[in-house]
Amino acid sequence: MYRPYCKQSCYFNKNLNDMIYQIPKLFPNKNLENLAICVNGVGSQKDFSALITNVIPDLNFIQAGQCFPLYSYEKQSELGSLFATTNTEQYTKKENIPDSILKEYQQKYQDKTITKEDIFYYIYGVLHSPEYKQRFASDLKKMLPRIPFTADFWIFSKAGRELAYWHINYEIIEPYELEEFKKELFLNDEDYRVEKMVFGKNKNGTDKTIIIYNSKLTLSQIPLETYEYIVNGKSALEWIMERYKFTRDKESGITNNPNNWSSNPRYILDLVKRIVRVSIETVKIVNSLPPLNERE
Repeated sequence: MYRPYCKQSCYFNKNLNDMIYQIPKLFPNKNLENLAICVNGVGSQKDFSALITNVIPDLNFIQAGQCFPLYSYEKQSELGSLFATTNTEQYTKKENIPDSILKEYQQKYQDKTITKEDIFYYIYGVLHSPEYKQRFASDLKKMLPRIPFTADFWIFSKAGRELAYWHINYEIIEPYELEEFKKELFLNDEDYRVEKMVFGKNKNGTDKTIIIYNSKLTLSQIPLETYEYIVNGKSALEWIMERYKFTRDKESGITNNPNNWSSNPRYILDLVKRIVRVSIETVKIVNSLPPLNERE
């Protein structure tokens, strides 16, 4: 995951990557699943944000990022690996939320049904709280997040789980229904290629309810609340507009063509619509979060 909602192919190898940090323990191979909450690292110049991923994150996926995975994987010793499969490749999965934390949460909320996964999503919900980000803005620029015990555990846990659903499944959810204006009656595959998406114009200047996708296609009726969902310094939709454009390096002549990233000619177009839906659902969930009302 190179930037928010922008995946790129990566040949992950310590001989080709400058620094791989602890990533091999998070995502050893494509067959081993994991979830990681990524937040701004210490000293980040951007306002605090959090975004979950289920694939390898780039260091600046969230600026100067720090990841908190649900699981970690350790290679087994060669002894006892006789029955290992190509899927496991001799890895042992370990839970990163210790039993002591689980016990503390269960005692604090007097609820034995709370699981480690519930706590993981609770953290994700709290990290999206507008009150949390505002009250602790100064601290979040200097240190990693500290998670309070809110008055209601389940509201934040369920909100975090819902947010994670939208943020992880952004490529497969139902696209938001935007108006497509086509200059031609029928478009072929080539007509969906993008060079650079830009906003529309009106008498007051930029019109963010309109995106000119290319010379043949325009998207309109984009709800303005879409741009309220800010992650890593800008709205999720503007990340798509910035990253999904054709570029050419002047010196080498090497091109970066997002139209080649998928065999589906409508992938980028539908991605725009899907990120609109992700943004609207995120804003809806975040705005419904109650005050923290921390417990002692």
